[in-house]
Amino acid sequence: MKRYSGFKLLIVDDHEHNLFTLRTLVQQHMDVEIFEATSGQQALDIALGDQKIDLIILDIQMPEMDGFQTASILKVRKKSRDIPIIFLTAAFKTQEFQQKGYDVGAVDYLLKPIDDNQLINKISTYFRLIEKERELNTVLERKVAARTAELAQAKQHLENIIRHIGEALLVLNPEGTIIQANPTAYEMLAYEEGSLIGMQIGDVFEEEADEQAGAFMGTWLEALIRVGALKKIDARFIAKDDRRVPILFSRTAITDDNGEISDIICIAKDMTGYVREEPQHEPKTAGNLP
Repeated sequence: MKRYSGFKLLIVDDHEHNLFTLRTLVQQHMDVEIFEATSGQQALDIALGDQKIDLIILDIQMPEMDGFQTASILKVRKKSRDIPIIFLTAAFKTQEFQQKGYDVGAVDYLLKPIDDNQLINKISTYFRLIEKERELNTVLERKVAARTAELAQAKQHLENIIRHIGEALLVLNPEGTIIQANPTAYEMLAYEEGSLIGMQIGDVFEEEADEQAGAFMGTWLEALIRVGALKKIDARFIAKDDRRVPILFSRTAITDDNGEISDIICIAKDMTGYVREEPQHEPKTAGNLP
């Protein structure tokens, strides 16, 4: 049964009868599409044209441009550099020429007269290798596509969580510049979406103590480097209209492979409406005055 349907073979020889013999032999054993060239230039035109050639059988002794020159050009062109080339020659039989053939990029160097079965086996070997490589590439592409879809789904899921959580989320760089904010943060601070990006965190945030606010990023970075996270800090957001929004604040540092802080994640819960209970004291009466 013939195999390799869909494969494309280019045979190059300046003698028509050699092309006929080779074409007939291949067609007896394989269901491949065969292209023929009678010169190096014609071979280049076919290999660099619209056809996707899978394998080239190339004669060496040709006028104007020999097989070595043809192979050298094929191997420097992006479209043809990965096409396997089998040299088939009756003239250049010495070890020196064989080495030259491998040096210019051939995968095989066969000498005439050659056994028909040997040639067909050689061609089949390279078609099988190409077939296997394509199968592996297909499997890899499917895995990459599946992984990409999985990551995209996870990213979308995370973005949905960030978008819909009830707490404000701000992501800062180590200099305290806001590089990301979720919709809750914009709503809490009364800013238009996107307008927080590039602002300094100190423009929209103040801590309870003035000295903490004054040493804002320095204090943060020292603490974050030391413990990695600062949680449940009473603070205030400064809204666009200068309103002070009481918040319960947490800050977490993200470090890179060198242990340096790359991002600071800030999460704030709006504490508006939460009233701290004051200690209850019994009213003083005349009966219990000292």
